[in-house]
Amino acid sequence: MQAFTPRLSAHPVVDVEKWLKGKAERAALIGKYATNVQDHVAADGSKMIAITADVHDMAGMQAMMASPPPEVAAAMERHGVVPPMTTYLAK
Repeated sequence: MQAFTPRLSAHPVVDVEKWLKGKAERAALIGKYATNVQDHVAADGSKMIAITADVHDMAGMQAMMASPPPEVAAAMERHGVVPPMTTYLAK
């Protein structure tokens, strides 16, 4: 069994419904580094969202988020991601 670290990343988006439509693309991009990618929306109806994933390549995931390659940056823009992003790791 492969070791993984549960990770939660949260940030605002321009439009929650538009962001949700990018689920498959987002999961494919994150899936290079993690499994069990799940989207979450704020219970209060705000524009805050969260993504959880079980990360098996933390160095790769951190590198992607620190300096997104062009395809990831383009997807973030299409999905309406609004920086900054806050990340939490399970301990």
